[in-house]
Amino acid sequence: MDARKKKVRAALSPPDQKSIDAFITFIEVELGLSANTSLAYRNDLCDFSAFVEPLGRRLREATAADIAGYLKGLQAERHMEVSSIIRHAITIKMFFRHCQHRGWRVDTPTEFMETPHGWRKLPDVLGRYEMDQLLKAVNPAHPLALRDQAIIELFYACGLRASELADLRLDQLHLELGVIRVIGKGRKERIVPIGKPAQAALKEYLSSLRPLLEAVKNRTCSEVFISRSGQPINRVVLWQRLKAISKAAGIRGVHPHALRHTFATHLLSGGADLRVVQELLGHANIVTTQIYTHVDSDRLRTVHRKHHPRP
Repeated sequence: MDARKKKVRAALSPPDQKSIDAFITFIEVELGLSANTSLAYRNDLCDFSAFVEPLGRRLREATAADIAGYLKGLQAERHMEVSSIIRHAITIKMFFRHCQHRGWRVDTPTEFMETPHGWRKLPDVLGRYEMDQLLKAVNPAHPLALRDQAIIELFYACGLRASELADLRLDQLHLELGVIRVIGKGRKERIVPIGKPAQAALKEYLSSLRPLLEAVKNRTCSEVFISRSGQPINRVVLWQRLKAISKAAGIRGVHPHALRHTFATHLLSGGADLRVVQELLGHANIVTTQIYTHVDSDRLRTVHRKHHPRP
């Protein structure tokens, strides 16, 4: 980090620092972005915070005009490369979308801002063999093995976001019907089927381990997944457990969103309709779902052999 950005970081107000820290935790844990990417996003937001501070506004309070003026200055005054300006724009748009989902703002100043596009990064996806290895890697001797097994099975069976799984309540489970009710972004609800292996793992955890964990605090807890101290787990715990289990399985670091990507990709490669996958993932725009059609190389080769005149 250069001297200017160190100075910007030091000058941040406590509210802006808190907002940025919460956003960085979100993109690292929920989205599984790398340390280098999260550092770049942090620096972008620190820089934008320094821009709006003289205008008498906190970072969360920035307007569409503030954002437009900032991005214009990156090009006209600071002569940044287009790729860097695109990243700044994406960072700001993601940050305000996060603010809206957290209830920090009713609206978002980036609502009508066109999303700039550079090269699109394909999501991390586990192969079927890797997924099987991950499911087998939970150490049965671990005191929380039943919980961890149920977590991985549910991630893979339903394609949940980390926050959706962490916030999942007992009254959202309808195992007799083989479905769960998921509350996603913007408090939108969707019904997601849950397969038999995930149902079995969840039932075993709920009947054998969860009552023991809940008894630690001697009080009831509405969340499905709780810690050894009887408290609801959060997204950071989910990420930490997946990281440890994937390491035991000999697989590169697996984050919650990688399992969501894997869920979608395996459904599409198995012949699922794109619109159905969109509904199961809770995507508002099918364009977001379409990226998974570019991921499965086996499916692409099959389609090419079938339809190309010179396969």
